Amino acid sequence: MASSALNQKSNFHARSNSLPSRPHPLIPQIDEHLCRLKSNEAASSSSSSMVEKLSGLGDLYELVDSLLQLPLTQKSLAQHCNDNQVNELLNGSLRLLDVCGVTKDALLQAKEDTQELESILRRRRGDDAGLTNEAKAYIASRKKAKKVIAKSLRDLKSKCGLAHMENDVEATFGVLMEVEGITMTVFESLLSYISGSKMQPKSTNWFLVSKLMHSKRITCEGDASETNEFEKVDAVLCTLIGHKNRKSMSTENAQIELQKLESSIQDLEDGVECLLRLLIKTRVSILNILSH
Repeated sequence: MASSALNQKSNFHARSNSLPSRPHPLIPQIDEHLCRLKSNEAASSSSSSMVEKLSGLGDLYELVDSLLQLPLTQKSLAQHCNDNQVNELLNGSLRLLDVCGVTKDALLQAKEDTQELESILRRRRGDDAGLTNEAKAYIASRKKAKKVIAKSLRDLKSKCGLAHMENDVEATFGVLMEVEGITMTVFESLLSYISGSKMQPKSTNWFLVSKLMHSKRITCEGDASETNEFEKVDAVLCTLIGHKNRKSMSTENAQIELQKLESSIQDLEDGVECLLRLLIKTRVSILNILSH
């Protein structure tokens, strides 16, 4: 989603050149984290890159929380934010909690589907017809999940209207808007990763599976290493469904990739759960500041 509305929002919230100088040492640190996350927007959508983005976002929110605890920051926000900016801050924090909830639900559903299929593959060794049906059921569930994610992204984009950014905007408000924008971008990237790409033709799927069988080759085959874990499982299962004479080999490959996917999902769940706590903490801090 290279030119998405969420990315446009992030770009829109770039700070004005007329902003006053902010000498506190936290500000350069926040700027550095923002630049690092923005530079990684086009990074490979693998589980490791997604975990890295979530970790970087968590570090950013720790700095933001420290900034919000400063008396000068609290005084400036409380005194200089107008009603529109206050509403934007509060609505923005709710949008972030909403998209975080959507992401948690998507990961939970993916984990449940993955664990169920793993269990079935272990129990039904040799039952080719049964394995094929279960693989089809998993693929059907994935298609349903993709539709839910696509709808959630559309709904999210429709709520992310571009707020007017005055030239004399309060400095911390500008920082918070940038943080919101990059957070939305990371969540969109994560939801796209979970959704995966469209299913490839069977011949392409088998070519991918043949490369996955040789771990040494995966590291030197760019296409394989760049494919996300959800897509790998989808490809292996399509092969399991479409190649009657390769059931044993395909089943073994499916089990291996499902185990890797389950591990990746767990890492992502941990990262999202940690980020959720930080988002709640930030919203509470903003509410406390603006209520005084």
